[in-house]
This record gives sequence, C-alpha cells and structure tokens, in this order.
Amino acid sequence: MAIDLLTAGLGLVILLLAGDALVRGAVNLALRMGIPALIVSLTIVAFGTSAPELLISINAVRDNAGGLALGNVVGSNIANVLLVLGVPAVMTGLATRDHDTKRSFLFMIAASLLFIVACFLGPLRWYHGLILLVALGGVLWDATQSARNHRREQATQNYGADELEDLEGADPTMPWWKIALFTVLGLIGLPLGADLLVTASVNIATDLGVSDTVIGLTLVAIGTSLPELATTVMAALRNQADVALGNVIGSNMFNLLAIMGIASMVGPIPVDPEIMRFDLWVMLAASLALVPFVFMGRNMGRKIGIGFSALYVLYLVVVVV
Repeated sequence: MAIDLLTAGLGLVILLLAGDALVRGAVNLALRMGIPALIVSLTIVAFGTSAPELLISINAVRDNAGGLALGNVVGSNIANVLLVLGVPAVMTGLATRDHDTKRSFLFMIAASLLFIVACFLGPLRWYHGLILLVALGGVLWDATQSARNHRREQATQNYGADELEDLEGADPTMPWWKIALFTVLGLIGLPLGADLLVTASVNIATDLGVSDTVIGLTLVAIGTSLPELATTVMAALRNQADVALGNVIGSNMFNLLAIMGIASMVGPIPVDPEIMRFDLWVMLAASLALVPFVFMGRNMGRKIGIGFSALYVLYLVVVVV
C-alpha cells in the first residue's frame, strides 16, 4: 500500500502541475490568436483549472471505477464549501457581506438539484450527461451576457489592460516557445497523472476493503480541491471575499455540470446507494449553508470557519468509519 500511496501522491502532483501549465499555455495561445479575454476566462480557464478532476473522472469510468468519478465530484463539492471556505475564514475571516453572488449561487443550487435527480434516475448514462451539458451551456451563456453588460457599463479607457491583469495565467510578454512548452507539458502530464492517481486509488481501495466511491469522496476529493484551497486562501489574504466565494460556487457548478456531464458520455456511471442516502444530501446541505452569507448580509468570521472545518472533519470520520 505504501507504494500505491506514493504513486497516488505523484499522480496528484503531476495533475496539479500539468493543469496549471495547460492553463498558462492555452490562455496565452488564445490571447495571441485574438480570442477575447472574456471568452478565454469563461472557457479555457474554467476547463483548465478543472482538468485534473475531468481526467480523473474519464479515466475512472474507462477503468470501470465509476464510483471513484462520482465520489470525486460529490466529495470535492463538499470540501469546497466546508474546507476551502472554512480554512481561510479561520485564518482571516471572509467579508462576504458586500459582494453580490446571489445569481451564481442560485445557479449552483439548481445544478445540485438537477444532478441529484439524475443520480436517482441512474446509473448516469449519456443522456443524463447531455442534459447536464445543456444546462452548462445555459449557465455559460448567461455568464457571458452578464459579463458583457457589466463591462459595457463599467468600461474605461484602460479596461482591456485590467481585464488581462485579472485573467489567470495571462502574460502578454510570454514568448511563443514557452507557450508551446506549457501547452505540451499540460497535455502530456494530465492523462499521465490521472492514470497514476486512478490506478493507485483503486489499489488502495482494494487493500483497505472499501469501495472506490469512498476513496473518491475522501483522498481524491481533498487532493483535487487543493488548487481551489490555495486560490481561496490567497483571495482571503488580499481581502477579495467575492473571489473566494465566487471561486467555490463556480467550481461546484462546473464539477456537477461539466465533469459529470462529460464523464457520463464516456460510459455509464453507477450510483452507490450510500451516496444517494447520505453524501448527496450532505453536498446539498453544505451548499445551502452559504445562504446567510449570500442573501442575509452575514460575514464569514473565524467562528464560522472553525465550524465549517469541524463539520468537514466529522464528515470524513463518518464516511471512512
């Protein structure tokens, strides 16, 4: 098992580094080709930062470990709320009162309910995936229209420069050879890391006598939530609570609609009865726990952060034991 744990850790590191490389390469390639930064941020960055979860899910389905794919997404969404928001709230607190995330939050809840319904109609098949992807298209279209309207209203003479500055991975001075290197490393590293992590995770589950779903809900979910955790901690340190909360809401929506949508098109994904009885409702409850901070003008202080973090530890204990 020690070798499998090391292999899983290596696969995770490769995935995270490759995902970052792919984002940097693809973003700057798209900008050099004249694609607007708005479209890049809504598509390439969104897909690139979630590429590790996507490759894990696809490989898991192909290796007949669909429970790992499902557990990864459900576990990641729970971790995103309780851990990814809880830890920075403990460190600095999150001033969420002055930021409007109501619209995106409602989309996230709608995506969660749609996904839960699909699971109860499971196993998830291509037509479930198609419905999830259509919903994703609607969310992206709405985001595009809202962003365009907002930027039209707030347009200034140097807005284009600000837009590039806020775009993850954008570097107008990056040479072509470095763009190509980042892109190639990302394209090679992602499938390699996903294959190592999925294979090792299945072996660990077998050795421990637990299902691949449990490994997906815990080990893999925490690992793939590390980029969101790093981003949210940095946003909290910079007093950018809207970025922290928006990052979690956007990631959760993308996990449910894009990753599970695409993975369902690859092959059928069985839904563990335990996930339907417990984990899906924990995921929904964790999402609804954000209502006071989205709609009631509450800030997420340190006590809330401690409570969220403690609830996540309790959840892990219940799942593993």
